[in-house]
Amino acid sequence: MDHNTLSSLLTVLVIALVTLLTRLLPFLVFGGRKEPPAIILYLGRVLPCAIMGMLVVYCLRSISPAAAPYGLPELMAVAAAVGLHVWKRSTLLSIAVSTVLYMVLVQAVF
Repeated sequence: MDHNTLSSLLTVLVIALVTLLTRLLPFLVFGGRKEPPAIILYLGRVLPCAIMGMLVVYCLRSISPAAAPYGLPELMAVAAAVGLHVWKRSTLLSIAVSTVLYMVLVQAVF
């Protein structure tokens, strides 16, 4: 077996083991309890909103209101995402449509 094949095989093995470990870790840590600890339930409630907020800030960080197109494609895509989410309550739909809208605006309009 040559070096590249061995290296690729070891890489796949390590990735498989890490994936397996991340899947098994909650069962090992929490055992057979039916209800996770209160802190885990709290984090499960607040982290999705915090992460979405961080993603919005990250995506909008490079807008320059002093230079064309003045952040219009980004703001239009964010407005579409918010509007769709309020209307349909579907995160996947909101993200998908606003991403496609943003790409169309950046590639074809602005």
